[in-house]
Amino acid sequence: MAFEVITLTDAARSRIGEIMGNHPDAAGIRIGVKNGGCAGMEYTVDLAEEVIKGEDKVDTPEGTVFIDPKAVLFLLGTELDFEVTKLRTGFVFNNPNQSSACGCGESVELTPAEMTPEMIQARELANS
Repeated sequence: MAFEVITLTDAARSRIGEIMGNHPDAAGIRIGVKNGGCAGMEYTVDLAEEVIKGEDKVDTPEGTVFIDPKAVLFLLGTELDFEVTKLRTGFVFNNPNQSSACGCGESVELTPAEMTPEMIQARELANS
């Protein structure tokens, strides 16, 4: 089994397929984190116009998800989902590194994960 920083639900893969269908020239989507919000960090989801050499990625038949290199330790082990509710439609990050979230749910507090030597080796093989 290949090393993957994140996993994707069927709903997330389906939404990525829709996005790629609307943006066929994009390389995929890129997820990451940035400083902001009342809890300290926010997740980011953007179109990936180009591939950045050495960045982690998850390839699916529907499209590729790239992980911002600065976010790998914050996203390690995350399950990316997509949900539609009465109040919100969007990607959902089920992240074991998330220690808290603000009341509005738009920002989170994250603790970087630690990679085992086995994970580091598998990641190096996957990115070579």
